[in-house]
Amino acid sequence: MSVFFIQHKNFMIGILALLSASIICQIILGVIYRRLIWESEHMSTTTDKSLQQLKLKFSGCYKLNEKISNIPVFVDKYLGNIKLKGISLTTLKHLSGQLMLLAVLVAGIGAFLGIIRDDSFLSIAPFYIISFAGLYCYFAVASLVDIPGRLNILRINLVDYLENHLANRLEQTALDMLAVQPDAKAADDKQPEEEKTARKGSGVFSAPEMEELELLLQEFLT
Repeated sequence: MSVFFIQHKNFMIGILALLSASIICQIILGVIYRRLIWESEHMSTTTDKSLQQLKLKFSGCYKLNEKISNIPVFVDKYLGNIKLKGISLTTLKHLSGQLMLLAVLVAGIGAFLGIIRDDSFLSIAPFYIISFAGLYCYFAVASLVDIPGRLNILRINLVDYLENHLANRLEQTALDMLAVQPDAKAADDKQPEEEKTARKGSGVFSAPEMEELELLLQEFLT
């Protein structure tokens, strides 16, 4: 076997490098999704920037459109846009599979060249052994990491939070603001005309307006 590796050094380096890169991609995806699942279970205190952006975007869309009719689609779009160093996680998942197929292809080319040179079966058998061993390792790691399962758990956690927690909180905030507005308007009407003109010209918020602003800020920060 050692003689085989020496004779086909370039092929072996290429095959092993591709196999290793493919498996590493799977492990990286597993670690990322595991962290996101943990963060999604603590959304109120999450420090993950992508999840914070999701909350802010959802809040903005909810307030502009009064509601979001299809929250699962909103979450699916977010999941499809998660990136690692500018590379989409979906792309990374596909890249892992492509690297594995490329490793098998390189092994096939090596075996084919051996057949053309009329090498013995023992000389080309290691190419097949490495291919099967690589495929086994790849699917074993993929099964342990279980990307589809973790992605589904993450999706359920996010839909549950947005639909049953954040949406209700935003709706309650909107109702509180509607309740505050008549009181603010009545208080403003009682003020002298000169005071109202000076306040408008200076751009200073009234007490009710400051309360509304604080409520909005609390919703964005929690």
